[in-house]
Amino acid sequence: MFKPDQKKAKPGDIIEFEQNGILVQGEVLPSRTQNCSVVDITRTKNYAALNHGYPNTVVDHKSYRIIQ
Repeated sequence: MFKPDQKKAKPGDIIEFEQNGILVQGEVLPSRTQNCSVVDITRTKNYAALNHGYPNTVVDHKSYRIIQ
């Protein structure tokens, strides 16, 4: 089971989160959002399996963990 942490990511951090049952990694991009992070998900290994259609996604601060 995926467990997010309570830390707030900064631009450039690599985070991990779950989307549609798939574990996704991405780089946090600079943004002015306060309750979420904008994340570049193209570097994740299973990007094609996501069938997301966009290279970026928005993730709530309570839904990810920082891995780098």
